[in-house]
Amino acid sequence: MSFTTLKYSTVGSRLKHSLFHFHTQPNRATTFAHTFKSPTHQNLHHLLEKCSSMRELKLLHAQIILHGLSNEKLTLGKVVSFCAIADTGDLEYARLVFEKIPEPNKFMYNSLIRGYSNCDDPIKAILLYRKMIGSGHSPNEFTLPFVLKACTRKLAYWEAVIVHGQAIKLGIGYQVCVQNALINVYVVCGSSRYAQQVFDDISDRTLVSWNSMIGGYSKMGCCKEAFLLFREMRGLGVEPDEFTLVSLLSVCSQGGDLDLARCVHLYIEITGIKVDLIVRNALVDMYAKCGHLHSAKTVFDRMPDKNVVSWTSMVTAYAKHGPTESAQQFFDNMPVKNVVSWNSMISAYVREGRCREALDLFHKMCDLNVVPDEATLVTVLSACSQIGDLVMGMEIHNYMCSNNLKPSVSLFNSLIDMYAKCGALRIAMDIFNKMPEQNLVSWNVIIGALALHGCGLETIDLFKKMQASGVWPDGITFTGLLSACSHSGLVVLGRYYFDKMSSVYGLSHEIEHYACMVDLLGRGGLLKEAIRLIGGMPMKPDVVVWGALLGACRTYGNIEVAKQILKQLLEMGPHSSGLYVLLSNIYSEAERWEDVKKIRKLMNYHGITKCRAISFIEIDGCVYEFLVDDKRHEISSSIYSTLDQLTDHLKSLGYSCNLSNAYFNVEEI
Repeated sequence: MSFTTLKYSTVGSRLKHSLFHFHTQPNRATTFAHTFKSPTHQNLHHLLEKCSSMRELKLLHAQIILHGLSNEKLTLGKVVSFCAIADTGDLEYARLVFEKIPEPNKFMYNSLIRGYSNCDDPIKAILLYRKMIGSGHSPNEFTLPFVLKACTRKLAYWEAVIVHGQAIKLGIGYQVCVQNALINVYVVCGSSRYAQQVFDDISDRTLVSWNSMIGGYSKMGCCKEAFLLFREMRGLGVEPDEFTLVSLLSVCSQGGDLDLARCVHLYIEITGIKVDLIVRNALVDMYAKCGHLHSAKTVFDRMPDKNVVSWTSMVTAYAKHGPTESAQQFFDNMPVKNVVSWNSMISAYVREGRCREALDLFHKMCDLNVVPDEATLVTVLSACSQIGDLVMGMEIHNYMCSNNLKPSVSLFNSLIDMYAKCGALRIAMDIFNKMPEQNLVSWNVIIGALALHGCGLETIDLFKKMQASGVWPDGITFTGLLSACSHSGLVVLGRYYFDKMSSVYGLSHEIEHYACMVDLLGRGGLLKEAIRLIGGMPMKPDVVVWGALLGACRTYGNIEVAKQILKQLLEMGPHSSGLYVLLSNIYSEAERWEDVKKIRKLMNYHGITKCRAISFIEIDGCVYEFLVDDKRHEISSSIYSTLDQLTDHLKSLGYSCNLSNAYFNVEEI
């Protein structure tokens, strides 16, 4: 995963440094020509230039009002500028002052647009820009970079195109700061062709221009283009900086190109180029993502200074490519942890299926007053889905509601998935229907949920609604659809959608679609048709396909087909115990005990052991897990005593235990 600190390499961040003092420059020039109304006016104006807090600003603003200087636009411009741009400013206060001014000037518009471009709702910058144009003010090179930055953050492609046209019309389209901002917005909106055209039109390219284009290709994963541009840059004698190197390392990380990334590392070592903490973190992150833990740790150990990103990179590296215990060790040794650090460790446990430990870590995170972000909630909801912890899942949902969070589509999808897998299908449907925006994943999740619960006809109705809404299905959609048909015995409809998948939607049948069809036909007793379908597959059947057919063999007692499947399994090599145990049960139900012994010998020969299944039960909001003959619980003796009493009671009523459809333990084979 990428870390927020690496975002400093964006064009917007560099633009902030390159234009940091733009709001003072035109003002300074005017100051020399401006005649102040009084010495008090002049003094207040100069004090505004030295202002460092909103408390000071408000005191000075009060003095401006008391001395009748409310119409002095130059001075009020200073007020708006500080509130909108300064780190200690107040954007809302800037807006209030701005709206009280009868005719704001261009400088005021520029200041407030810049402030809005950095706020949580950058669309305000675009709206204010429209108002500025409507009031008769022409934008300049200090306006457009921040309007374009707002377009970048909102992915407002067509608004950016309009601004580009206006820049050309006004004769400022070839200002390098405008061109750099255009490159960034086109890249982020996925239009590398237009970004390259703007770059090619820059007559005097600065390092920022080169970094913008290389960074753009890096974000889009275009490794070849990024390195060709870097070679051209070096050929022209332009020296790279830390932003160039971070972009190159980042694009190598995305593609897992360790050899190319090592060339960048070697370039840094040979040239002796000065690198900062961000570049060193990028090196650690690159080696981590490429799975080369030794190199990542070597770079990490040699770092003179480390920050939370450095440590988090190592936690993530070992979480994904090494033992989780090593990741936990790095995590425990971190001097400072942020939410990304916690997310890395929690997701590591979820990936390993250690969901209870993931939830325990989440509780510890909350106890330390670390505020979870959306990534945290998505991961925790995934853990709840895997172990069926509905209570914890509902707590997360309540947390989102009580804190007035605005969930993204991804978080909504996770909620739907959690409720569906925890058995609360109706709640999942309600959330889906109330979503303000649904994407393809949303439809796939709810279709899969209905399929999981055996709601075949409802799944098909929902698929029709999906089509009517204009969302084009993909392979995952049809996996859910075919699975629903299988679980509901809808053989005719299953065949229909399997055929339409390629003929109407142009989607290739993948192995999971064949597995669903084999399962569908097998459940329907159509074993011969299932075998013909397997014979016509363009790829080799896997264990899932054979497992689906084997399940049908057990249902219908077809020993001969089961024997053929065993031959296929032996040719494919040893696999998990599930299919072998299923075969042994087929033979045992047919009382073919010699064949049962052969299966046991095969399992012993290949070193296959039966996996012990884990069950979960929820009591008073707590989820407990247990195995067969599990005695880990503190009151296990009482539990087994009660179970024995229930068994005796059932026997006394005439009930007998029927093992005809039960799986045999490997030890009993």
